[in-house]
Amino acid sequence: MSVNVFAADGPKPVKTRHKTATPPQKFIDPANMDLSVKPGDDFFEYANGGWLKQNGIPAKETRWGSFNILRQENTDKLLGLLKEVSQTSASEPKGSLKQRVGDLYASGMDSLTIEKRGYDPVKPDLQRIDKIKTLDDFINELTYERVNGIGSPIFRAGVDQDDKNVNKYVISLGQGGTTLPDRDYYLKNDPRSKKAQDALKKLITTLFTLSGSSADEAAKNTAIVYDLEYTWARAQWSRVAMRDPHVTYNKFLVTDFEKQTPHLKWSKILPALNMGGQDSIIVGQPSFFKTMDSTFAATPIAKWKVYLRWNILRGCAAHLSSDFVNANFAYTSALSGQKVQTPRTERMSALVDSYLGELLGQLFVEKYFTPAAKQYMVELVNNLKETLGDRIKRLDWMSPATKERALKKLNAFTVKIGYPDNWEKYNGIVINRDDYFGNLRAASKWRYNFNVSHLGKPVDKTRWGMTPPTVNAYYNPTNNEIVFPAGILQFPFFDFKADDAVNYGGIGAVIGHEMTHGFDDQGRQYDADGTLRDWWTKEDADKFKSRADQVVNQYNAFTVVDTLHVNGKLTLGENLADLGGLNIAYEAFSKTKQGQSANTIDGFTPDQRFFLSWAQVWRSSQTPESAAQRILTDPHSPERFRTNAPITNINAWYKAFDIKPGDKMYKKPEDRTKIW
Repeated sequence: MSVNVFAADGPKPVKTRHKTATPPQKFIDPANMDLSVKPGDDFFEYANGGWLKQNGIPAKETRWGSFNILRQENTDKLLGLLKEVSQTSASEPKGSLKQRVGDLYASGMDSLTIEKRGYDPVKPDLQRIDKIKTLDDFINELTYERVNGIGSPIFRAGVDQDDKNVNKYVISLGQGGTTLPDRDYYLKNDPRSKKAQDALKKLITTLFTLSGSSADEAAKNTAIVYDLEYTWARAQWSRVAMRDPHVTYNKFLVTDFEKQTPHLKWSKILPALNMGGQDSIIVGQPSFFKTMDSTFAATPIAKWKVYLRWNILRGCAAHLSSDFVNANFAYTSALSGQKVQTPRTERMSALVDSYLGELLGQLFVEKYFTPAAKQYMVELVNNLKETLGDRIKRLDWMSPATKERALKKLNAFTVKIGYPDNWEKYNGIVINRDDYFGNLRAASKWRYNFNVSHLGKPVDKTRWGMTPPTVNAYYNPTNNEIVFPAGILQFPFFDFKADDAVNYGGIGAVIGHEMTHGFDDQGRQYDADGTLRDWWTKEDADKFKSRADQVVNQYNAFTVVDTLHVNGKLTLGENLADLGGLNIAYEAFSKTKQGQSANTIDGFTPDQRFFLSWAQVWRSSQTPESAAQRILTDPHSPERFRTNAPITNINAWYKAFDIKPGDKMYKKPEDRTKIW
């Protein structure tokens, strides 16, 4: 995207004071800005241009910005903990927190042993696949792999809350079978898609060759695998289609669904998957399973064996010897633009966080998260809840009946901050210091069987979907909960020493964002207890959709890379949450002492600091390859547009920076979208 340079005859940029003495920490630092850009032409560049010019993307990253910097800081903290605990874990009691965390990390760092073993860890899997002779054998292998934490080829199977009966768990089936990040990579023939297709084919060929296939055999296997994945891609539903929770909620009696897929005897498969005793299932994409069933019948067993071998190699390549790891990275690099591999220490830190996150999280929270930070967040959340409630009461487009239900839902929000009240113990996972691959299998097997063990039990609403060190937050519609891990409760989102403008423009907007997810195009379809149930009058729903369409159109107009535009429908939920969250946070900030004052800090007014804080949260640049991939796969808009688009709909931003007609971001008052 081109930079809109400040015009000489336009309004002057905000002036700043420069001090000769060493200043205290600047939460809004003019050195990170580009004051030659008019704030009304490109606020993202105005707020972040100096930083962007001074900070390239590290070779081990595909994008770099505020989120990435904080994630790196958290990773460094985790590495300090992991290195410390791994030095003493061998002497800790077997099965203890420190023994398992330390030994898992140590096993992953034992690169000499991993290198020596080559692909020996997967040879038993390949030998087992070689013995398959019939379609029943093939299906038995699929179930065996899932139950034993080996892989999940072709389709997804697990246990989730029932969207229409949220106090019960239900079996859930979904589409799968492809390696490329999105089905469109298979279905398009543009140069970018062809490059991704070629990278995948090269990976398939390389992994077969490394595991003993001749060049001719590897080439034939590549064609078999790619043709099957192309079949799956054509059958898959688009990400936009799957945004409608009613469309993906397809409940079947097991016996009825079995009739639609005659080669898949679900009455036998489900018990083999440790999901027996259930009379019904939820199928996300029924037409995909019909295609899958017909492919089962039409494909020779020899080809299925090739496909299974590929799934083993693909799923394990990153954890075998360096030739497999390097082949896997060459593939991901072609799609993402990442120049060098992430250091092994950081990969192993992420792996421990993934597999034993609530054990490692206890160490992280103990050292780095304070009760005071949690209490501040509780107060801030309550403040923003009250503000959103006031805004709902004042809506001029919603009827009293729907407002009443919206307020009921808001008041029913569950809030989780920092870390779980009840830590997961991972009972049954045995970690051995000298068996990295075995540890991964043990943890994967535990994770699958822990998931399916919930069938028939009460729904556990205390569980978390993110680990404590995670720099992120989420809204879960079936629990009607907003969740903020400890990892995000740091600068630039939050700092005790920062003024309210900075904290409200940062973590305040994040809180408001997650609250608004309860009322975005998806979340609004769930009621106060999390049930997928319509609580809107038709007239109010139509008004909401009309306003949401304005947001779709606004984002569709943004160009990201060459001819690629933001997909306004795919990103609608996040865009609505950004718009609502920023509005809520600003109104809450305006009630604070600082928000009601005109006192400047470093030359910026309170309102200016609020919006600059918002902008610096999204400070980021990314590789063109990563940007193109995100357009197809990521429901979030690129950071530049997350900064610029919402503020064009907020009157206070115009006043704060004296935005006038003629400025490139200017929208007429009657064209500014107002929803929550």
